Amino acid sequence: MTTYIVTGANGGLGEVVTRRLAADGRVVMACRDVEGARTIADRIDGDVTVEALDLADLDSVRAFADRTGEFDVLVNNAGLMNIPLRRTKQGFEMQFGVNHLGHFALTGLLLDRMRDRVVAVSSVAHRQNYRWRMDDPNYRSRKYLRTEAYGQSKLANMMFARELQRRFEVAGSDKRAYYVHPGVSPTGLFARTDTPLDLVLKPAVALLNNPPERAAQSLILAATDRDLDPHPWWGPTELFQSRGKVGKCSTTAVSKDKAKWAELWDVSEKLTGVTYVV
Repeated sequence: MTTYIVTGANGGLGEVVTRRLAADGRVVMACRDVEGARTIADRIDGDVTVEALDLADLDSVRAFADRTGEFDVLVNNAGLMNIPLRRTKQGFEMQFGVNHLGHFALTGLLLDRMRDRVVAVSSVAHRQNYRWRMDDPNYRSRKYLRTEAYGQSKLANMMFARELQRRFEVAGSDKRAYYVHPGVSPTGLFARTDTPLDLVLKPAVALLNNPPERAAQSLILAATDRDLDPHPWWGPTELFQSRGKVGKCSTTAVSKDKAKWAELWDVSEKLTGVTYVV
């Protein structure tokens, strides 16, 4: 039986992915909101367990990794979007810290127990990052722009998966790293900006008509398809990649820059203290 770990599984796409994966495998819901996750787990048929994981705290990430045994697939789904400036326990800008650094540390700490693949969830918002600044990824000396910070974190998710796949191939490993996007879906992610914008964002996004059940298809495909090519970016392909049939999608020129992949990797290892052995 395939064992999956899904971060942020206590709502939105994570709940949908968990429900689908539990139909033919074992799923560990790795969540900060443990009680909320247990409520959802109780409604899902299959082998589903809940474990505490706070990606905004590297101590929590390490504790989760320490008590985790062998598994097959890691789905790095959890994320924050367009929030005001906040910082993780270790002082990282919250979106970069949770969306990228927390998952970077988690994946690296679990890599020796992962039998198959990791799935990174990026976004069409990776296009809105106009200032790639790995000299100041945590906004210590530059003006904080929440949409830019979110775009930076989603671009980092994509670059991380591409660089990890490159390293797998260089090492002759059978493991794989996928990167996907869900399009634009009216999940709880759009109701957590902590501003009045929350009142209008979710209804506006709902008009794009890519409900969570459909938006989760790219994540499920990457987590389960044994023959899927790990090199393309998989996600909805219609209406500026916001919805529709899942297929190969285009990405920005900067996302393909291998020198920037390496730069991100070096910064991530230094900030998290996690070094990969592929």
